[in-house]
Amino acid sequence: MTSLSFKNRIALNYILTTGLLVLVAFSAIYFIVKLTVYNHIDENLNIEIQDHLKEIKIENKKVILMDAEEWEEREHNSVDVNPVFVQFLDLNKKIIEKSPNLKNEKLVFHENKEHFQLFDTKLLGNKIRQIQVPLHIKTKKIGYLIIAMSLSDSSKVLENLLDTLLIAFPIILLLLFFLARFFAGRSIKPINDIIYTSRVITKDNLKTRIPLPKTRDELFTLSKTINNLLDRIEDAIEREKQFTSDASHELRTPLTVIKGTLEVLVRKPRDSKEYEEKINYCINEVDHLNSLVDQLLLMARFENQKQNINRENVYLNAVILDVLTLNAEKIKSRNINVILDAPEEFYTYSDNYLVVTILRNIISNAVKYSNNDSQIRISLSRENHKIICNISDQGIGIAKEDLESILNPFFRSDSLNHSEIKGTGLGLFIVKRMTDLLQIKFKIESEIGKGTQVLLTFEEYEDPLK
Repeated sequence: MTSLSFKNRIALNYILTTGLLVLVAFSAIYFIVKLTVYNHIDENLNIEIQDHLKEIKIENKKVILMDAEEWEEREHNSVDVNPVFVQFLDLNKKIIEKSPNLKNEKLVFHENKEHFQLFDTKLLGNKIRQIQVPLHIKTKKIGYLIIAMSLSDSSKVLENLLDTLLIAFPIILLLLFFLARFFAGRSIKPINDIIYTSRVITKDNLKTRIPLPKTRDELFTLSKTINNLLDRIEDAIEREKQFTSDASHELRTPLTVIKGTLEVLVRKPRDSKEYEEKINYCINEVDHLNSLVDQLLLMARFENQKQNINRENVYLNAVILDVLTLNAEKIKSRNINVILDAPEEFYTYSDNYLVVTILRNIISNAVKYSNNDSQIRISLSRENHKIICNISDQGIGIAKEDLESILNPFFRSDSLNHSEIKGTGLGLFIVKRMTDLLQIKFKIESEIGKGTQVLLTFEEYEDPLK
């Protein structure tokens, strides 16, 4: 069966089930007809018995078993149409009288059969239905009465019915198979469309979609689900292509700058101050390149990989202080006033390395894009078993139309001219990915010229020993 097509397997399973039902139905029809025929014959035999028992009488001290006119009736005189055979026996089982249609034959008295029991036997090789009963005059037993009816016509009817059913059964099964195969082929057309579409789709051709069936059944759901999957795959591949292109550009830019600077330096002798200036410029570009590579590696490492998360008890107060320490030189050089409002200790159960990375990127951005002599406020608070971390600055801000785009890789807002501020365009993209990975709620609000506010909502750590 494994070599059969899906369409043929459906058709075969269908006819096996339907064939069994048809077989049961045909068997029921045959046995119902047979039972009806036998019931009719048995009813007639019982009527004949009652009629003949009523006709027994005594005239002139002589027992009259049957009127002479009764024997002249066609059913007793002929064997052509519905013959009824009647035979009277004495107590010694010898024939006293019998119907003319028996001629030289006789009905056999069966000792092993009970009185009034209906049973099948044979007469001249033909099946008959027979009943035998005792004869009584008043209370005195005088002999036996045997009545039989031919089963020839009934047997022919039953044989013809059985032959018809046996011939019809395979024909019906064959018709059902081809009908089932036809309708199965129509039903699984969407599957063939799926197969065809799957063969057509390649990495260079992701636009093709499976036609949706008109009926909203399981195949409609399957086709729609696969189309949605193809949409996601296409989107992911397009994003990957875009990311690769942007990453190549971002990596190539500082390398080009370094190469160009060095080429200028070797063209002619220069004084030490100029050499120092150009070398420091190259060092800054190398630092920028290192930062970019580190962030790209970080993204690759934690891209949708929840198995890499190492959850532990994270002390948020200490994490923020460590990040501020890392940025202390920049904060001091630009005279930025940092206010940390953490009235108590705050713990969350998360990945310490990723939480540090998230806060480092956000706070570094706040420092980088803040104006000189401005203020950065960082607060920690508790609300409904959640820890709210609010980081706000008084920097250059972000245009509202760019708030969604800044979460895309390598995007940098052009709302204000800040080309002198170095950046990779990956910081907030990494923050968004990592907060999604850690299930930390992330929200950013900003206004040009007023600053930016970032809200992080952590799950509060609950000590199991408490």
